[in-house]
Amino acid sequence: MLWELLTFERMLTGPVLHLIYWAGLGIVALFGFSALGAGVGLAIKSITQRDLSGILIALPVVVGGLLAVTAMALVWRAMCEFYVAIFRIADDLHALRQSEDATRGGRPVA
Repeated sequence: MLWELLTFERMLTGPVLHLIYWAGLGIVALFGFSALGAGVGLAIKSITQRDLSGILIALPVVVGGLLAVTAMALVWRAMCEFYVAIFRIADDLHALRQSEDATRGGRPVA
């Protein structure tokens, strides 16, 4: 197994990409919690100052933040799926090359 990793016979990027995906999704979730916290904080501040216009401003902040988080999560997923597809294409090409070599009896193409 170590030899496969050292000679690039087996790509390590696939499993690592799953970790990167979940880490990025966690960052997107933190952004969502910050948008939600900003909206709730704005509403609480307006209530303590007896100014109810802050509540009307807080609602679009929360909705806009949640829409932005949803869009960010979809874009992050698409980017990670793109990289997975690229590496799967590389794996498929490697398998095709091996099957072609097997049908030719291991002779290289002239």
